[in-house]
Amino acid sequence: MLFFLAIFKMLAGIGFFLLGMSFVEASLRKLAGRSFKIFLRHQTNNKLKAIAGGAIVTGVLQSSSVVNLMVLAFVGAGIITMQNALAVILGANIGTTLDSWIVASIGFTFNIELFSLPMVGLAGIAMALFSKNSKAQQWSKFLFGIGVLFVGLDFMKVSFGNMVGYFDFSLLKNYPVIVFVLAGFVLTSIIQSSSATVAITLSALHTNAIDLYSATAIVLGAEIGTTIKLLLASMHGMPAKKRVALGNFIYNSILTVVVLFALRPINHLLTETIQFTNPLLALVFFQSFINVIGVAVFFPFLRLFEKFLMQRYAQDEFGARYIKLVPPGEADLALEALEKEAKRFLWQTMDFHLHAFLIEEHLHGEAVDSSFHSKSFSAKYEYLKQLHGEIHTYYIGMNKELLESDERERADQIISSVRNSMFSAKSINDSQSDIDQLRNSSSAIKYQVYKNTQQEVKQFNLKLEACLMQPSEEGLFDTIVDLYQQVQNGYSEELQKLYKHQTNQQITEVDISTLINFNREYFTSCKAMVWAVKDYLLEKERADYFAQLPGFIR
Repeated sequence: MLFFLAIFKMLAGIGFFLLGMSFVEASLRKLAGRSFKIFLRHQTNNKLKAIAGGAIVTGVLQSSSVVNLMVLAFVGAGIITMQNALAVILGANIGTTLDSWIVASIGFTFNIELFSLPMVGLAGIAMALFSKNSKAQQWSKFLFGIGVLFVGLDFMKVSFGNMVGYFDFSLLKNYPVIVFVLAGFVLTSIIQSSSATVAITLSALHTNAIDLYSATAIVLGAEIGTTIKLLLASMHGMPAKKRVALGNFIYNSILTVVVLFALRPINHLLTETIQFTNPLLALVFFQSFINVIGVAVFFPFLRLFEKFLMQRYAQDEFGARYIKLVPPGEADLALEALEKEAKRFLWQTMDFHLHAFLIEEHLHGEAVDSSFHSKSFSAKYEYLKQLHGEIHTYYIGMNKELLESDERERADQIISSVRNSMFSAKSINDSQSDIDQLRNSSSAIKYQVYKNTQQEVKQFNLKLEACLMQPSEEGLFDTIVDLYQQVQNGYSEELQKLYKHQTNQQITEVDISTLINFNREYFTSCKAMVWAVKDYLLEKERADYFAQLPGFIR
């Protein structure tokens, strides 16, 4: 029974440690998140600075995962090159070892409870007293996180000490070293924190549950396990993000395999040559040592590694389809490619709208392929933003002087259609939290608003689809005008319904605010889509007619 109590205490310790890390990470991101991003961005103009920047920011934030996710965002936005992104990640691997040094130096030397429990108590009270998101509360959260982290470490240390009395850990020495490497990999993959894995390993090493050789093997496995989060985060992203995540995985895998073969000599170096008397410091030295040596050896090959990664993940699966086949200077051919790409963009935006309301319809548009349709909501929005930028860059680069005046007008209409379509997608994306709230609401009125809107979205997109698939322009102008009027009337009618519910006291003040904002965003999105379709399908004179129509946002 006491053995199981020790196991439960160890699990609680892991939970407290991870909770503390999340508090520290969240508070630091609030206090200086933008500053870290700016610093990291400025550090990426060469590889050496990128490595140093990655190490510094990771050391301060105490999370290589956060830094790696920042790097993914920078790569996705085209801010940093693949080579420098890999350099930042190499630096992050070094920076994350700072946590291990702090834990090994403080966590097992002093009586943790003497400072961790008062810190948790005082910081917790301060968090409750200070206003939400104030700097004082964020600093309180930071101190609370540090305290909880060390409380968790103390739990792990004590629990391993208790388990030693009930289980003969010397039996583990009979297992091959690969078992410990796999244990480190699996544990880190599950808890998504190499720092927590190292803390657990230090606790086991401190109580002599395992020896230094086994501990180094566990830490080695954690080097690969920490890459899984980045792989998952990039799974539905653009190719550039997938390449960075793959590069991080390959690098850490190679490092692990190479060091595994040299693990005995390295342990001999630690115990016999350097003669560490404290096995805890020997372990964290090992972690830092392999990462520093790995960066030093790998650094000269970054350019070759970048070339290798650039051949992975064809660009076809993310981004433009037609405009990449025709140089923008080809004038009339470029205009045709732009027109095809814009129509594809319209179809994909409509698919995005259906997804927001969990409508499983698959549009008949030939451009909405299964790869886009199967993406997550956030991945679709990221895709649309990327494609939106590519189309605008292509339009700007077109040699419009070679076009006739009517062709230039057509190009302007097409890009206007793309802008309106993107604006429509943004309105839906911005209202996603309201959509989720309505979908899951216990209020019958709010849920009915969602169901009614869901049906309206389906019908609205069917009408847009009919317009885009109509073979001739006959009657098209009247159809689009009617659709615009329906959107305008729909906004006003829905607003009156909400006011009626409020008058009858059927919904609260907060609910009426949520519903009014949602109503505005939704119908703004619909209006933008009507404008996108009319710019794409109608001649300029008829398309300009819509500018004279009254708006509905009041």
